[in-house]
Amino acid sequence: MVPATVCSSLSATLTTNGRGLLDDSVDAGGTNSQPDASRIQAAITACPSGQMVKLVAGSSGQNAFLSGPLTLPAGVSLWIDNGVTLFASRKPSDYQIAGKNTCGQTASSDNGCQALINAVAGNNGLYGPGTVDGRGGAVVTSGTYANTLTWWDVGALSKTLSSNNNQNNPRLLQVTGGSNFSLYQVSLQNAPKFHVVTSGVNGFTAWGNKIQSPTLAYSVAGYSCGSGTMPTVSGTANTTRASTCFTPDTVKNTDGIDPGQSQNVLIAFNHISTGDDGIAIKAHTTAAVSNIQILHNRFYYTHGMSIGSETDSGVNGVTIRDLTVDGYDVGATSGFRIKTDDSRGGEVQNVTVDGACVRRVAQPFAIDTYYGDAYGSSNAMFPNVHDITIRNFRYLDTTGSSRNGTNTAIDLRGYQSQGQALPAYNITLDNVVFDSTPSWVTTKTSYAIPSYASVIMGPGPVSFASMLTSAAGANSFNVTDSRSTSATAYDCSSAFVSFPSSNSPI
Repeated sequence: MVPATVCSSLSATLTTNGRGLLDDSVDAGGTNSQPDASRIQAAITACPSGQMVKLVAGSSGQNAFLSGPLTLPAGVSLWIDNGVTLFASRKPSDYQIAGKNTCGQTASSDNGCQALINAVAGNNGLYGPGTVDGRGGAVVTSGTYANTLTWWDVGALSKTLSSNNNQNNPRLLQVTGGSNFSLYQVSLQNAPKFHVVTSGVNGFTAWGNKIQSPTLAYSVAGYSCGSGTMPTVSGTANTTRASTCFTPDTVKNTDGIDPGQSQNVLIAFNHISTGDDGIAIKAHTTAAVSNIQILHNRFYYTHGMSIGSETDSGVNGVTIRDLTVDGYDVGATSGFRIKTDDSRGGEVQNVTVDGACVRRVAQPFAIDTYYGDAYGSSNAMFPNVHDITIRNFRYLDTTGSSRNGTNTAIDLRGYQSQGQALPAYNITLDNVVFDSTPSWVTTKTSYAIPSYASVIMGPGPVSFASMLTSAAGANSFNVTDSRSTSATAYDCSSAFVSFPSSNSPI
């Protein structure tokens, strides 16, 4: 619920340029890097519990704020007015966490940066209809890569450097601990890393938001970037040239919403187009994840809907309904997947996908306990996946797509290593219809796909039933045919809609 009382309204003093960004001159050289941080934070700190601070346009049409990290305590909310953008500082030292790895560089871990907005849940939230822009495609202004690389170029180094391969880039919104936080009708875009992350929150709602990286401000229509303009994501690392055009493939780890270690979560009616997972449910180290509702969401250029890769504290009770995933022929995208391994595995149970329209993805669905073909970790956190239902699931061939028919693949692989036998069981496929028959995902390990899994088909149809039954009996893969009814393939005639922003490249 949006607070009824506004404790303070702050007027913008900066104005965006024709691209919808701030001119580099505003904070060139790292000076004036966060001119609005102190007054926004002062207003938040002075705001009584149960009230909110509003960011509004200036009297002469000013429409932008520029800030470094802000802290939102329990009970206090932040509203960003229509047409107003809160921009993030592009100076890594503004986000530096004392004693941790250097923000704006790669290192063995990614713990060096505060988020732009750091919140403790407590009947509070971040509300729209304004925008939070992380400026991921902007050149950073401090540190080793000052005035040389963008945030996203730094992220790309984690793919090309031979060691120290974690990017220390800031998130847009981090909610840690407490109860009942809402994210409502905000546009979050161009995050240097993850857009929204919760950890240890009981009661989180994300409703009606638009999340996108990169926007048209940092790209071109159709993401048709020219040669030599994009980050280097393979081969020799780039440490000398700032990229000028970006695609979701080249903005690493910009997940949309990652509810981690959280309970009683509702994520509904969001539009998400980012360079990694649209939503990734994570359960790591501390509290188990339970009662997660993922409803009526639209994914565009993403890696899909994921559970994992961290599942070691347990996932129990996830419902996903009315999900649309358009993968745009990306090589590493899925519709729905459970991904984990024995370095971060745990029990994943009672998960239902009921109503999904998927096209142009590499893996329409995947259940993999050897994610990335990894196994044999000394952590010995063993994956245990069971009681998963995929119902009313439709995969559509698309004219001109490279991801039709056998160019899509499915993955079903339970766990049996290190003396442990934990097959994926009670995997139910009910009214799962593909336009063409897929293939099986290929693997680099000796643990074949499919393997160590038990699948139940029915009561509705499964269009690739013969593919499943022909694989049964080998590699501890079992299939029970309980099909007893016919059913109309899930209706996807109105599922695929344009991303609702004129600032979108797609």
